[in-house]
Amino acid sequence: MNSQRIWRLVQSEALPAAENMAIDEALLRCFDPLASLPTLRLYAWNPPALSLGRFQKAAQVLNLERCRTDGLTVVRRVTGGSAIYHASELTYSLICAPEQIPPACSIRDSFRVLTGFLLGFYARLGLRAGYARDLVEKDTRLGAHTAFCFSGRESFDILISGRKIGGNAQRRQRGLIFQHGSIPLSCHVETGLSYMADRSPSHARGAISLAQCGVHARPERLREELVAAFDDSFGVECREEPLSQQEQSWAKALIANKYSTDTWNLEGVEN
Repeated sequence: MNSQRIWRLVQSEALPAAENMAIDEALLRCFDPLASLPTLRLYAWNPPALSLGRFQKAAQVLNLERCRTDGLTVVRRVTGGSAIYHASELTYSLICAPEQIPPACSIRDSFRVLTGFLLGFYARLGLRAGYARDLVEKDTRLGAHTAFCFSGRESFDILISGRKIGGNAQRRQRGLIFQHGSIPLSCHVETGLSYMADRSPSHARGAISLAQCGVHARPERLREELVAAFDDSFGVECREEPLSQQEQSWAKALIANKYSTDTWNLEGVEN
């Protein structure tokens, strides 16, 4: 844990997809493990958008014609995993050095450590949540690849009432940990599926949202509860700070040269 036990908190309003992904990457690119405070960012999406995992092939997994007809923005994340439809949700990202979090023996273990605060968050809302590996039947297969995030289950996916809530993904770069994840406020899985090449209705049955759990709190309160759960989980204090000039400059360049281009978003090729 960092000696000051202080994390930087960046609060963003609801932003377009390209801007959200550009800010996340700018935070990662500008992070100095010797000088930067570990960072937690909270944000939302407006208008709704669909994000692809780093290695997904857009032409294979999406109905691109429908996306274009409906004017749906498709953006590619720097993390792996499957497609997510972002509408009414609270999203987080975090950037830190491995030594700034509780000890973890492996990347897989660090993922468990860094999603633990979400269990605390759901508990604060009166919900019983747990990891898929601890809740599913022993003969249930975990880790099967699916094109749509909410169709599959990994060991450390979080379940409520046997159904998956949100999704999380992690990447290592320059020895740093970058992780982001979604918390759906209401369910838009069927809308998201309508843009997938495989639109099997069965894919929608395994997902759940806060509204379906009976939680209808204001987004502002949910942000407060999430930060409180984060502080409690790691024994730290989050202090709000704006983006630096360097981060803003990086984000602006990334929007123009990466996250607004089909070359990256649809083909996965960096300019």
